[in-house]
Amino acid sequence: MFQLVIATKNKHKLEEFKQLLKGNEDSAELKSLLDFPSAPDVVENCNTFEGNASKKAIEISEYTGQPAFADDSGLMVDALNGEPGVHSARYAGEGATDADRINKLLKAIEGVENRKAQFVCVIAVAYNGEILETFTGVCKGRIATEIHGENGFGYDPVFIPDGYDKTFAELTQEEKNKISHRALAVREALDFFQNLAESMDIF
Repeated sequence: MFQLVIATKNKHKLEEFKQLLKGNEDSAELKSLLDFPSAPDVVENCNTFEGNASKKAIEISEYTGQPAFADDSGLMVDALNGEPGVHSARYAGEGATDADRINKLLKAIEGVENRKAQFVCVIAVAYNGEILETFTGVCKGRIATEIHGENGFGYDPVFIPDGYDKTFAELTQEEKNKISHRALAVREALDFFQNLAESMDIF
């Protein structure tokens, strides 16, 4: 069994990760930054998802001495030239709520015909302060004109994935876990970890 530190204190995101990794408890002992309360707050000041994810993974693997994976994810809207992108969590300013960010987004594309968008998640895997690999998951869809659903978090209530007529926030967690950007990236990262753990006695 190898230990895996998920570089987040976000309880919503952590729960989603645990759901995605369910069934792998025999091979991986999952920890998060909630288990390391003195862990540094990594400043996400890179201009790409990969840059932010890599920075977090490197610093947390150095601090904990354990293999770590970190993600950076966000919503990219065609009509906004890819924004909010890496600024998704800070789109409406520091301290803003999910509702604040969603309302700003809906106002920004009010009346716009092209509502295509995509959720992107990049996971970086690091050990001993070095990046081992990165993985990208993408879920394409469109932005709804109104908020629908109470599940999920972030922009889920206004994102309708391709092939569906419901927002992420209207889907069950099981349904979302089959198609989400984070699910796609997590599956690749987990396969990588398991293969690495079998071939190298480092975990």
